[in-house]
Amino acid sequence: MSIYPPPHHQSDQQDQMLRVVKAFPLATLISAKDDRPFATHIPIIYNEESSRLVAHIDKFNPQVETLFDGANVEVVFRGPDAYISPSIYATKQLPTWNYLMVHARGKVNLINDPEAAKETMVAMTSFLEGPKPAYVLTKDNTRMHRVIRYIQAFDIEVEHWEGKFKLSQDKNEQDFDNARAELLQNSLPRYHDLIEEMYQEFTR
Repeated sequence: MSIYPPPHHQSDQQDQMLRVVKAFPLATLISAKDDRPFATHIPIIYNEESSRLVAHIDKFNPQVETLFDGANVEVVFRGPDAYISPSIYATKQLPTWNYLMVHARGKVNLINDPEAAKETMVAMTSFLEGPKPAYVLTKDNTRMHRVIRYIQAFDIEVEHWEGKFKLSQDKNEQDFDNARAELLQNSLPRYHDLIEEMYQEFTR
């Protein structure tokens, strides 16, 4: 009997998943109301202290109606991906697509206090700017003071992590290496270290 998703394409190692989450913070937030699905692309960061995902969304976005305390949501972080042509394999194969994806499912906690919401924006900006920031956002920024009323901040208590790392793990060593080279070629150089690390961890 077939098993889906194939176990060899899955990871339950949270450290692996968090590397993808931190490298690709622009995520897809998915929720639903009355059988209608909603999806919004927003930056979502991981808070090391609370072990929660933190984000904010425009209050005029209709998806906000689905975001209440305790609401179930799913977040998808999309890492590097590439089409894998059968031409790159040493054996006969069919076309496929390789990728690094992380799904996080959990419950929403709204952050309604304006000062706390500002702190999430400051923290997010600091994370996105990196260790050598070209810009520093502070809580007393007058522009942020004007727009905070139009933003709904929230965090997500993650109940289930799922790493979907499809890297040709079911192929022989040569095909595995060829697929790795194809994914590297189709990815920005700044992600090469992450890709190499993942392939090393799946090396048989």
